[in-house]
Amino acid sequence: MTSGGSAVMGPGGSRLGPAEREVALERMAAEEFDVVVVGGGVVGAGVALDAATRGLSVAVVEARDFASGTSSRSSKLIHGGLRYLEQYNFDLVREALTERGLLLQRIAPHLVRPVPFLFPLTHRMWERGYVGAGIALYDALSFSMGSTRGVPRHRHLLRRQALRLAPSLRKDSFVGAVQYWDAQMDDARYVMTLLRTAAAYGAQIASRTQCTGFLREGERVTGVQIRDLESGTDSKVRGKQVVNATGIWTDDIQELVGGRGQIHVKASKGIHLVVPRDRIHSSTGIILRTEKSVLFVIPWGRHWIVGTTDTEWDLDKAHPAASKVDIDYVLEHVNAVLNTPLTHDDVEGVYAGLRPLLSGESEETSRLSREHVVAHPVPGLVIIAGGKFTTYRVMAKDAVDAVAHGLDGRVAESCTDRITLVGGEGYQALWNFRYRLAQKSGVHVARIEHLLHRYGTMTEDLLDLIREQPDLGKPLAGADDYLRAEIVYAATHEGARHLNDVLARRTRISIETWDRGVGVAEEAAELLAPVLGWTKDQKDREIEYYHKRVEAERDSQAQDGDQEADARRRGAPDIVPTP
Repeated sequence: MTSGGSAVMGPGGSRLGPAEREVALERMAAEEFDVVVVGGGVVGAGVALDAATRGLSVAVVEARDFASGTSSRSSKLIHGGLRYLEQYNFDLVREALTERGLLLQRIAPHLVRPVPFLFPLTHRMWERGYVGAGIALYDALSFSMGSTRGVPRHRHLLRRQALRLAPSLRKDSFVGAVQYWDAQMDDARYVMTLLRTAAAYGAQIASRTQCTGFLREGERVTGVQIRDLESGTDSKVRGKQVVNATGIWTDDIQELVGGRGQIHVKASKGIHLVVPRDRIHSSTGIILRTEKSVLFVIPWGRHWIVGTTDTEWDLDKAHPAASKVDIDYVLEHVNAVLNTPLTHDDVEGVYAGLRPLLSGESEETSRLSREHVVAHPVPGLVIIAGGKFTTYRVMAKDAVDAVAHGLDGRVAESCTDRITLVGGEGYQALWNFRYRLAQKSGVHVARIEHLLHRYGTMTEDLLDLIREQPDLGKPLAGADDYLRAEIVYAATHEGARHLNDVLARRTRISIETWDRGVGVAEEAAELLAPVLGWTKDQKDREIEYYHKRVEAERDSQAQDGDQEADARRRGAPDIVPTP
């Protein structure tokens, strides 16, 4: 193995392009794998990496694009879950904070970075002691198991000190504050990097491959039946063990096995708004209590992410819709503390995601468990469900431990707490080298910093592209935070198959621009067409689909209820299967 930007190990290294997908599908049809993972979100990607780094052969199938469900629609936070302390769930918080430290300092230093939050206090005396004690415990738990925190300590602030940090806060809305630190990342980019790291260790990975059934030998599950949604071809993937890591689709996949499932997952909808950075004057994020949960105001480049809600959802799982009621709820709660209220006209982007909560006796989704469960319902099948993004690595380890019980022979212990994701090895040195890198490449240092934060040491791959095709060094017209090279790289290296994959997940253009990416769709499609072998008809279809998707989402966000919003969102057809 060679260390560095690509962490190359095995044929094809960490690249996930069209050719690598074809090879993966050929191998899936021809070989028997130790582990077949169903689901390409953060948990499935984590399982793939854990298994591959234990020396197991791995195949990963995902029905849509990687991270297209819950794993691209989170609050983008790596955190311990401060509110779980009130529920006395100390073990969950400690576990998550331990993972936060690992991700910040060892596993993904290029993708995860500290972010400050201000916790405004609304009552004198007692609340400062209560909240301060909770946050002090939060800090203390992050030192558990000999790990280091990776973020600064919390501090108490008077109201005037807090207002210096966040001038947009209404003076009469709070009496003081506590500032503490957590961490953030781009969730979809993190999942893609996990998958690329798994590929570097030999995992065979293919998106747009839907699990349509299970292979059986008597009671034992021996693999999965899949349909390549790009070609319509059906095939079989044989595996000694199959892991169902499909999140909110857990129950649906269980039904394919037959019989009553051991795990039941309930979907909880959370929506987020994206607003320009200049609408809220603050140098720190903000966390607010609501009657149900908490509301975050999270710095996000030239924007803020404001959310979230927590409501039951039993409609379309693939495309959860945010309604006008959801948006009004978020605006109402954030406006309660802002000098200048936000309006619907300030909202650049909206996204809705579904949390996979383990179903319990309570009907309130905010009280259902965020802890995870692993089950082995029939021989050959492992199910992992629940949990949160921050603890994906622990979930993956537990799932592969269950796999190991079902395999003959000794399986090594998990080592992912010591594996740096591709792009992370040598990242700090390359960051320190950024001014010389800018001078050498002719790309402005601000652009180099942007690339380093997104790709780490794999930034050099993009600079090579620009060196070969200087036109790719130009920004996209209408989304100038991103270079044209990033669009091409998404298809050549990052598994993007369609225009929506690139604008919604490889970049965040769909939520960061006022027109939701419609204005750059044609330019991006022109860049993708030669890489993905699109005809003019397919390119036009990609653009048309993207326009319809944006139109359907905007329409759904003007509806008053979930039923109406869901009906409008369903108005946009899926891009696959292709005709």
